Amino acid sequence: MYKFGSFLMTPLAKYLMLAFALVFPLLTSNEYQVYVMASAFVWAIAVYGLNIITGFCGQLNLAHGGFFAIGAYTLGLLSADYGWSFWPAFAAALLMTAVLGLLVGVVSLRLKEHYFAIFTLCVGFIIYLLMDKWEALTHGPIGVRDIAAPYGFGLVDFTDTVPFYYLVLAFLVFAIWFMGRLSRSLLGRTFVAIRNGDELAQSLGINLMRNKTLAFVLSTTYAGLAGALYAGMVRFIGPEEANITHTFDMITYLLVGGIGTLTGPLLGTVGIVWITQSLQFLEEYRMIIFGPLLVLLVIFFPRGVTGSFLGWMHRKGEQAQAPEQRSMGKVSLPSEVNSNA
Repeated sequence: MYKFGSFLMTPLAKYLMLAFALVFPLLTSNEYQVYVMASAFVWAIAVYGLNIITGFCGQLNLAHGGFFAIGAYTLGLLSADYGWSFWPAFAAALLMTAVLGLLVGVVSLRLKEHYFAIFTLCVGFIIYLLMDKWEALTHGPIGVRDIAAPYGFGLVDFTDTVPFYYLVLAFLVFAIWFMGRLSRSLLGRTFVAIRNGDELAQSLGINLMRNKTLAFVLSTTYAGLAGALYAGMVRFIGPEEANITHTFDMITYLLVGGIGTLTGPLLGTVGIVWITQSLQFLEEYRMIIFGPLLVLLVIFFPRGVTGSFLGWMHRKGEQAQAPEQRSMGKVSLPSEVNSNA
């Protein structure tokens, strides 16, 4: 079992998972399953953004779903109302979420712990109200229709489900690659130092406000990226995209998968999305089954699936090394005595 766990952490295992994702459309029986997987990948990108500010930096942003909706609405309004094509509107959505993330971050990150969470909760609710009530800009409860789909090149047409699946997969791979580089960089270690304690990080010479703001902007840009892809996939969005329940859904995905880990957001999102899809035949009663399962998972795996698994591997590694270290100590003692003699 330990050898199998070690294998899961190797580059070969990651390439195998990527290969499975590449051939997934060929293994499914209908396009709806491809659509569900593409939707799970979109939400996973947003959860990776939440992992930056919450998992790495330790700040619980409850407005993350609002920034997801801002990315979706920016692309939707520019394409439907102003005739922009998908890719320029897509770039504008990323820029808009980054700028608004900077403005909100500069104000909100002066607060700490639950005060920051409450402030961002209010920001998320304000975003929802603006999208629901500002009819002159957002169309209000009617929502935005006829959103432009990403245009392809040559023989590739992203308006079809399978090509769009591969487009989302490409963005997901890039998001995970960037997250991996970030986690191993000095900036990523700086975020973790801030998570472990503001005072300790400040004593090491870390500029708290600058690094927290940078983490917040990166997080909201991830959310805007996912929101723009979502708008291009469903071609219709409404105020419910900014509902606070989406933020709590993403927090659930992150907690189940493993907060602060590299593969946790992906495993948690894809796993829960497919579980909820498989329980749809129960309609409104599916939460009676899914709710207790989620509670049990949080109780027995408080660090999430990936976090608990990595902790188990670490303990197994220490237990395997302990006898070797003791035997090495016994062997080295005579040599030390002989050399001293």
